[in-house]
Amino acid sequence: MKALFALLVLPLRAPMLLVLLVVSGYLGLHWADVAPQLLAQASNPLQQQLAGPWFWPLQSLQALAVVVFCAMPDVLLRELSELMAASKALTLVVTLLIVITGGLYLLHLAVLSEVLVLASAVLLARLDLIRLRIMPAPWLASLGLSAWVLLGILVGHQLQHSLGGYLA
Repeated sequence: MKALFALLVLPLRAPMLLVLLVVSGYLGLHWADVAPQLLAQASNPLQQQLAGPWFWPLQSLQALAVVVFCAMPDVLLRELSELMAASKALTLVVTLLIVITGGLYLLHLAVLSEVLVLASAVLLARLDLIRLRIMPAPWLASLGLSAWVLLGILVGHQLQHSLGGYLA
C-alpha cells in the first residue's frame, strides 16, 4: 500500500514527469489535428495508407523510439559501438542508416522539432528522477516512461476529439 501511494505521489515529487505528460499530451492534440489534413492532402495510395490507418502506429512508434533512446542511452550506445567495432561493413551500414535517418528528419523540420522537444522532456524527467535517487533498471525506466508518454498522447488525442477540434 505504501509503495502504491509513493508511486501515485511521484509526479508531484518529480514535476518534470508532469511536464513530460503535458508535452506528450500536446503531441497527441497536434497529431489528432494533423491526421485528417494529411489524409485530405494525400495524392497517391501509399500516402493515403501512411496518413490513414498507419498514421497513429507510426507516430507512436516514433515517440517510443525517442523515449527508449533517451531512457537508456548508455546501454544502446555501448551496444552500437560494439556492433560497429565488429566489422567495417557493419560500421558503414550503421553510419549510412544514421545519416539517412538524420537527413530525413532534417528535410521535415516540424517532425525534427517534435522529436527534440519530446527527447528534452524525457531527459528532464530522467534527471528529475535521478535527483530523487530513483534509478530503476534501464529497461524498467524505458518501459515506465514509454507508458507515461503513451498515456499523455492518448489523453491529448481524446481531448481533441471530445472537444471537436476547438483546440486547434
